[in-house]
Amino acid sequence: MAHVVPSLDQPSNYKDSQARIDRQKQNELLSKSTTLYIGNLSFFTTEEQIYELFSKCATPDEGGGIKRIIMGLDRNTRTPCGFCFVEYYTHAEALACLRYVSGTKLDERIIRCDLDLGYREGRQFGRGKSGGQVRDEHRSDYDPGRGGWGAQAQRAEIERRREVEERYMDAETGPGAVAGGGEDWKAAEGAENKLKRGRSPEDEDGDDRSGTRARLDDVADHDAGRM
Repeated sequence: MAHVVPSLDQPSNYKDSQARIDRQKQNELLSKSTTLYIGNLSFFTTEEQIYELFSKCATPDEGGGIKRIIMGLDRNTRTPCGFCFVEYYTHAEALACLRYVSGTKLDERIIRCDLDLGYREGRQFGRGKSGGQVRDEHRSDYDPGRGGWGAQAQRAEIERRREVEERYMDAETGPGAVAGGGEDWKAAEGAENKLKRGRSPEDEDGDDRSGTRARLDDVADHDAGRM
């Protein structure tokens, strides 16, 4: 019966892919490790929330407690990208987290805890091509807690929108483009009217004087004929 239910305080097969040590050496280090790797966090989970949850397994009265929390960050934007490291003062506290915290919910997400070989500077950054975690590079579903679509899906959507915009621009400026809206003739008519010089009062007065003079001349000719 002892082997029917696996022990909850045993580490999984998780291993830092950049660690250059064999499995035996790794097991020796993990048997004394006080550091936990926490995965599947929401991008919006804060360090304060993590501290509140993981301090439940701390034993400060026995010389333990949380030593520090290192938030995982996007390499490019320096924003949280879904993981962190929690360092305790004792190995027993780290095992307690495997037993009681791993597999529970934080920010409506089931988080995963594993013993870690120990934090080193640089491990706080995501290793994906886009700066985040590798798992988010290939994710094709929409996960609001992990920043929306996966990186590849986001790139595909950006490319699709770019192609649509290019086709739209070609339809407006390329061969066989549809003519512009019917408001163009107004602008053209306005420009034509500006080119025509308006009639001045002098022009109107001049026309009236010319007409009067012409009528007077006609009357004079008519009277002369009668004489």
